[in-house]
Amino acid sequence: MRPEPTFAWKQCIIIRNDIRMSCGKKCAQLAHAAVSAFDRCDKESRRNWISEGQKKVVLKADSERTLYELKTIAERAGISAAIITDAGLTEIPPGTVTALGLGPAKSEDLDRITGDLSLL
Repeated sequence: MRPEPTFAWKQCIIIRNDIRMSCGKKCAQLAHAAVSAFDRCDKESRRNWISEGQKKVVLKADSERTLYELKTIAERAGISAAIITDAGLTEIPPGTVTALGLGPAKSEDLDRITGDLSLL
């Protein structure tokens, strides 16, 4: 039996739970958040995260305000963060804030920021 892998690095992707979106729409918004946060990340964090297998955790938040609060906390901690705003071409009005991507960063640092959130 193989030992459980230990992930020192991860990415947290957070979706708003207070607006109605289809499953597909949520997935697209989460993907935008993951890619955007990765693009803003430093090379060392990228390399470490990729070498471990790119762990991602998808969480939910109850409001737009929560996303912005988490973004601010993450940025103050030196963690890449990306708020996603929808173009409004399909299900929701243009300019709707839908998701937040954080990291990749050290798992323990992200846990301090997102530990109170529930899994999607």
